[in-house]
Amino acid sequence: MPDGTPVRGCPCIDAAAEFPDPKSVVRSYAREQKLRMVRPVTTLVTELGCCEPAALAERLVTLADGAASRAMVLGEADYGRHARTAAKTLLARDLPSTV
Repeated sequence: MPDGTPVRGCPCIDAAAEFPDPKSVVRSYAREQKLRMVRPVTTLVTELGCCEPAALAERLVTLADGAASRAMVLGEADYGRHARTAAKTLLARDLPSTV
């Protein structure tokens, strides 16, 4: 990302903030997208042999959400490096040692 280009963060978080009513169509769509995001991660960690794939997947997508939010607020496009380090720790803890 070129210097000076604003970091936009997550469009779902932006939409949910702009449309806080839980009955809003926009808010509902943002929610569905967030729920949808966890499905392929759950599938992947299941295939890798995780004993509690749903919990690990939620932790990993929470890291991604947090990194996107902090990158936007702090204006640091490479903020994901912190989430990557935390994800490696979670994966090492929750996956079989043969992975």
